[in-house]
Amino acid sequence: MAAAQNRRVKTLLILGASGDLTGRLLLPGLAGLVGTGRVPGLVLVGADAAGSGEGAWRDRVERVFAEAGQAADDAGRGHLAAVAAATRYRAGDVTRPGVLANMLAELEGPTAVYFALPPAVTEAACAVLAPEEVPEGTTLVLEKPFGSSAESARELNRTLARLVPEPNIQRIDHFLGKATVLNILGLRFANRLLEPLLGREHVAQVEIVYDEDLALEGRAGYYDRSGTLRDMIQSHLLHVLALLAMDAPASLGERDLRDRIAEALRAASVPGDFARTTRRARYTAGRSQGRPVPDYAAEAGVDGFRGTETLAEIEVRVGNGRWAGVPFILRSGKALGRRRKEAVITFRPVDHLPEGFRGHDSPTRLRIGFGPDTLALELDINGPGDPYTLDRVDLRADLNSPNLLPYGEVLLGVLSGDPTLSVRADTAEDCWRIVEPVLAAWAAGEVPLEEYPAGSGGPAGWASPPPPQS
Repeated sequence: MAAAQNRRVKTLLILGASGDLTGRLLLPGLAGLVGTGRVPGLVLVGADAAGSGEGAWRDRVERVFAEAGQAADDAGRGHLAAVAAATRYRAGDVTRPGVLANMLAELEGPTAVYFALPPAVTEAACAVLAPEEVPEGTTLVLEKPFGSSAESARELNRTLARLVPEPNIQRIDHFLGKATVLNILGLRFANRLLEPLLGREHVAQVEIVYDEDLALEGRAGYYDRSGTLRDMIQSHLLHVLALLAMDAPASLGERDLRDRIAEALRAASVPGDFARTTRRARYTAGRSQGRPVPDYAAEAGVDGFRGTETLAEIEVRVGNGRWAGVPFILRSGKALGRRRKEAVITFRPVDHLPEGFRGHDSPTRLRIGFGPDTLALELDINGPGDPYTLDRVDLRADLNSPNLLPYGEVLLGVLSGDPTLSVRADTAEDCWRIVEPVLAAWAAGEVPLEEYPAGSGGPAGWASPPPPQS
């Protein structure tokens, strides 16, 4: 079994070299990272089962890296050219015994194996590996979803654990880029004004929203078997919840931080009256981004009888002394009229507003935006002219923005051997444990599948977090 990773990765092996994930996200993220000079000497190898050919792989790498070179300095362009010139390609079905083992034996280690493959293929490839076939220092990098249930996640974790130690397993959630995570932690734990207020005594509710105006965009093959609850809430939004709900770690080190994330998720659950605490819906024909969008059930590759949701909302409770009784509302959807990617913390009203004030008496809200990362604090203050009339104002700030694409941040952690922002085994299982009862209730028809026109704000009667003040 490979020893725990403590060295920088020398070789990045991407399985699924001709796939959409590699071309659309991985290679651009890697190119941006290489152009900064932070991964010197990296060797890039692509591999596919069908064998698209070394020429096609080289063309793909060179095209993406040349585009990234336009934003790099001379040294960065040199790094990009060196990696592109030295890249290699291997053909082989890694679900067959010995194929991946032979690839690993040929590569200069330490090696990171990035499974840019469908989950079932990734699981099959890992299952046919023997521990002695994995060179010391190898890192295994997996994309979500990590399993399809709590039990399948446990089985996958058992398979991985017999191959490499947990620190050498990077379960990727690109939503958790380093800048976003540290922005939330810095805001929470470096400000005495905020930290004492974030809890049940002062917070009425927390909403975590990721509404997209995009529709399927050709992803029916994956999405129709997943749906929004599995695709977005089970992974991304539950981790944001953990960052907002966790207690302060002793340090930002891997163990301290991931222990606190796991602790928050262990305390989380969806209250059992799922017809009250969960909602689901699917878009019908409409317009989004100025373009016509067909009914979801009529989209190419969709099984209309499967009942896949494109908009989901669940209420999560964190059962500990800090957050008992505070609802965390997690919502995500596609083909909506407005993009909204933010967490909204709504504070309780003041205990007593002196008689005589007029005008607004709205709750104080703290908004944390994701992509771009922003901060807004909405307050009531005395309005202009009449000091007895309250008016609404925003205090706004831009949070730290990374100089890397999301997958560049992810790959920096992988290639530097730092698993801090990857998903730990127990956390992956707990995320499934939280949503599985909801999925079962939906499958049993306990919660109706509502509808909304593409380009709208969702079904009639669905309340969404109030928009930011203009």
